[in-house]
Amino acid sequence: MTVLIAGAGIGGLTSALMLHQRGIKACLYEAAETVREIGVGINILPHAIRELDGLGLLAALDEVGVRTRELRYLTRAGQEVWREVRGTDAGHDVPQFSIHRGRLQALLYKAVLERLGPDCVHTGRRLSGFIQDEAGVTAHFTDSAGGGEGETARASVLICADGIHSVGRRSFYPSEGLPSWNGVVMWRGATEWPVWQDGRTMAIAGGFSGKFVLYPIAPSQDGRQLMNWVVNIRLKDPETSPPPPDSWSRPAAHARVLPYARRFTVPDFDIESLVRATPQIFEYPMADRDPLPRWSFGYVTLLGDAAHPMYPVGSNGASQAILDARCLADCLKSAEHPRAALWQYEQQRLPATAEVVALNRGGGPERVIDEVEKRAPAGFENIDDVLSEADRQALVRGYAQTAGFHAVRRV
Repeated sequence: MTVLIAGAGIGGLTSALMLHQRGIKACLYEAAETVREIGVGINILPHAIRELDGLGLLAALDEVGVRTRELRYLTRAGQEVWREVRGTDAGHDVPQFSIHRGRLQALLYKAVLERLGPDCVHTGRRLSGFIQDEAGVTAHFTDSAGGGEGETARASVLICADGIHSVGRRSFYPSEGLPSWNGVVMWRGATEWPVWQDGRTMAIAGGFSGKFVLYPIAPSQDGRQLMNWVVNIRLKDPETSPPPPDSWSRPAAHARVLPYARRFTVPDFDIESLVRATPQIFEYPMADRDPLPRWSFGYVTLLGDAAHPMYPVGSNGASQAILDARCLADCLKSAEHPRAALWQYEQQRLPATAEVVALNRGGGPERVIDEVEKRAPAGFENIDDVLSEADRQALVRGYAQTAGFHAVRRV
C-alpha cells in the first residue's frame, strides 16, 4: 500500500509519521515552496500529545514548548471564574503543551525527513485534482509558483490534509461555498516577555464575543519567554457582512488592536504594554464549516481542517488532526482493503469531530465565562452566588469528556 498526502501541516506530517511507523509508504505534497515556521501559539492537549509521544517526539517537544500547568478563566474585568491544573499536574500520563505552531510543524517536518527520507516531501506542489479507478487514485499537482511543470503521482490512497479550503473537499462538495464566519475577528501575536506567574500558566479573560487569551509558548531563558496573546472581538453581523481575508499572514496595525486590548484585565499583567511590544500582529476571522455527511469517497479521504475546521476554542483544532492521523493509520494497517479502512476511519472520527465543532460554536468550555458575565455583568463578590461550582464544573468538564481529554482535578 502507498499513500499520497496533500498538505504538510500538522495533520499531514503526523499522518506521514504514523503511516511510516506502521510500515506504510507515504509521500507528502505541500503547496508552499518551503515549510516555514509561520503562525503563533497553539495548545496540544494530552490525548494528542500521547500520540506524539508514541512517535518518540516528547523530548523534542520539551525543547521548544511549555508543559502547561494551569488554566484560569476570568471575566473581562479579571475576576476569576474557574481554574484548574492541566496535563501531568492534572493526572494525565503526558503533558499538555503550549507551543509555537510553526515550531511544532518544523519539529514534525524534521522527523519526517529523518525517518522517511528527503525525497518523501515535494514542496511547491498544490493539489489540483485526482482521478480514481478500481485499483487506486492518480493525483495531479500544479507548480505553486506558476510557470513550472506540474507533477502526477499514483497511490493506493489519497489523504487531503490541505486545510479549510481543501481541493479534495471542494471536489466532493462543489457547492459548499465559503467557510462560515461568526463575526469575530482575531488578532494574534507573540513576543519575548518577562516570565509571568510560574511560566506555565494560561489565562482567558472574557466570553465568546470578546476575550483575551494569554500563555507562554517557549521555555524561559534569563527570566524571559515567548508570550502568545490573542484578542477576539465580535465586530460584525455575519449575516450582513463578509469576513475579512482568512490569511494567517495578514498584518494588523497596533492602533487597530489596542482599543480592543484595553477592554480586558488579567491580574498582575500589563496587556497594553505586551501588545505594544509585539513586532508583528496578525488578523484572522474566526471561521469554521458545517460538519459533512461523509469524508471518504473511494480511495480519497479528508483529514484535519479539510474534514472538520472548527473555532479555536478549547485548544482542540490541531489536537483533533493528530487524533485523525493516528486513527487513519491504524485503519489502513488493519483493514483488508483501503476503501474499508477509509470507511472505518470515517465512522470513528466524523461523529466525534462533528460534536466538537458544535460545542465550539457554543463557546466550548469557555462558555462558563459567558454564563457568569451574563448573570453578573457588573461583577461579583462571590462567584458561587452567581454560578455554583457544580454548574461551572459541568460546563468545563462536559466539554473535556466530549473532546476526549477528561482527566483533570480542581486546584
